[in-house]
Amino acid sequence: MKVQFRIKMNKGLYLRDPEDTELGRKILKHSVELIYKLGFEAFTFKKLAEDIGSTETGIYRYFENKHKLLIYITAWYFGWIGFQINFQTNNIEAPKIKLQKIINLLSSPIEDDKQTSYIDESLLHPVIVAEGSKAYLTKQVEENNKLEFFQPYKDLCIVIGNVILEYNPDYKFAKSLASTIIEIAHFQNFFMHNLSSLTDFSKKNKEIEIVEFLNDLVFSSIDKN
Repeated sequence: MKVQFRIKMNKGLYLRDPEDTELGRKILKHSVELIYKLGFEAFTFKKLAEDIGSTETGIYRYFENKHKLLIYITAWYFGWIGFQINFQTNNIEAPKIKLQKIINLLSSPIEDDKQTSYIDESLLHPVIVAEGSKAYLTKQVEENNKLEFFQPYKDLCIVIGNVILEYNPDYKFAKSLASTIIEIAHFQNFFMHNLSSLTDFSKKNKEIEIVEFLNDLVFSSIDKN
């Protein structure tokens, strides 16, 4: 029997749970594909409706606007990657190896997870790299934060921060380093593909070099304390 993986999402992000219906799952699947193809600025509910053979009204029954949809898929991604980290490090005792595994998971290309047929993670990952920060870099960030829209990101940072403290209990900046690891993994990937003069990785275009850079940066920091 095939088990369908599902992440618990904040109910404030949607008007109707998209994972409960075929149309809702189509909205999630095709929104990721269209944002990947067009970019978030060019993405509209009108284009999404045309793509899935529905109406804009039908989409608005699920999401108030496209920014709420972006927050939803961003939160979903962080919930999914958090699950992957917990699953893949569960039997690893050495905190250094755990942290190296986390860095690799955050920095490397991602394959589609067959347990989530309605979202292609291999497309969602570059969408989050390019567009994810737009979910919270807004004037409404304080209000959205009070509504706990960014909790999956915070939870992921807590997981990473705890592993950092396992490795070095005296390190003073575990939360800051945890969020920095995530942001560097994303921004250096984006720069490598789009603004190559801002990185040392552009000529080879290999994510493994971002992994090496992050390992050097992280362990150089936490080994000093």
